[in-house]
Amino acid sequence: MANAKNPATPDWSTIPKPEDDGACEGLQGRQFPAIALPSTLGNTIDLSTLPGLTILFCYPRTAAPGENVPPEWNEIPGARGCTPQACSFRDASDELAGLGVKQVFGCSTQSTEYQLELKTRVHLPYELLSDEKLELAEALGLPVFEWEGKRLIKRLSMAVEDGKVMKVFYPVFPPDRSAAEVVEWLKVRG
Repeated sequence: MANAKNPATPDWSTIPKPEDDGACEGLQGRQFPAIALPSTLGNTIDLSTLPGLTILFCYPRTAAPGENVPPEWNEIPGARGCTPQACSFRDASDELAGLGVKQVFGCSTQSTEYQLELKTRVHLPYELLSDEKLELAEALGLPVFEWEGKRLIKRLSMAVEDGKVMKVFYPVFPPDRSAAEVVEWLKVRG
């Protein structure tokens, strides 16, 4: 079911809410691994080397235009809402910059070519990173799940400062509040 305010956003009360399974415990305070991921800019980016505060949000997958997403997808707690999450960071990009965020990246296991279509279609002002080989997910021990024979990263966000994980947001629900949750943390953090 769609949300009356925005037809592209589902009614979150009809979507199963993910529970905290402890999969992200121990991430906060860790050094970010030195892994260069392909980006929609056409280069590779190693978040461990970036100075300042970076926000990385991970999402399972976005649907292609016209793709008929099966109802089973909506039954997976936390799976639905990748595009609303990405758009939440798009819409909050100026506020995030004003709160000291130097860069924002989205990350999924989809190919860079697939991600570039999303970036263009919904006008994302930041780059998307492809962890198609699950290098980052495995190095950090990020939570994953299986869908149609593929391993996908569960939805989460993290603040990385000068190569160190400062804060992890997991589980993230509803997805369209992901950026607002980061903004609230940044305001309290000062």
